[in-house]
Amino acid sequence: MTTPAPAAPSAPEQLYRAITGTAADIAALLSAGADPEARVPRSTWNLGEAAAHLALANQLMAELAAGAERPYGDGTPDGLAAANADSLAAFTERDPAVLAAAVVEQAESFVAAAAGQSAALRVLAPMGPMDLDTLGSYLLTHMLGHGWDLARALRRPHMIDRQRVELCLPFLTTAMPRVLDRKAVGRLSAVYELRLRGGGPRYTAAFADGGLTVSGGAAQRADCTIVTEPVTFLLIALGRCSPWGAMARGGILAWGRRPLLAPAFPSYFRAP
Repeated sequence: MTTPAPAAPSAPEQLYRAITGTAADIAALLSAGADPEARVPRSTWNLGEAAAHLALANQLMAELAAGAERPYGDGTPDGLAAANADSLAAFTERDPAVLAAAVVEQAESFVAAAAGQSAALRVLAPMGPMDLDTLGSYLLTHMLGHGWDLARALRRPHMIDRQRVELCLPFLTTAMPRVLDRKAVGRLSAVYELRLRGGGPRYTAAFADGGLTVSGGAAQRADCTIVTEPVTFLLIALGRCSPWGAMARGGILAWGRRPLLAPAFPSYFRAP
């Protein structure tokens, strides 16, 4: 008698596992004798401040998933930066080990709260209204970005992989129109098709009249198709990696009727 293969985890289960797994990876970094005064590359924060921000952000997301209303900034990069500064000024804990435990505890609280809610529930997050799955994708994206920063500060391996990047896509594609730099876009009229190298979902980003519409699926007639290595894609989206350097290393490929549109694409967004 053969034993049936276990059922594959559902999409929410995959997301929840990625959230708690990423929190555990971050905690492992912070619990290994990390120096709270260590500088975080390309940031004004030290390691203790970055870890405190992560603990606070995870708590915020957990409370939102539980149905609480928690206004935080105005959704703009400047507004979010001001809210971050205010929250760090009010929360003075900087011990990496204490913060490691808080990051894990609040990630688990988010999962418990989200699992008990209707999938149709919508919340007002710092980046605007979204459903719970997108909020979870937001939480994961946020942890991976700052987890990358902590790993670089400590010169340790990062925790970003292809599966986690794919789980970030619902948030990233939702956020793109909200972080659009309209001055940089100007009157651009162009259709991009975005893909991850090795397969996975495709997205169409259509610019017209100074605005942007992002939709799932391949473009019917793309001006420029961009295929990016998954980790590189996330780092560019979060402002952690230069697209020029990525192209030089072969992390980005582009083709189509207007392939020279590719290098400018990241400049159309202002990451919070």
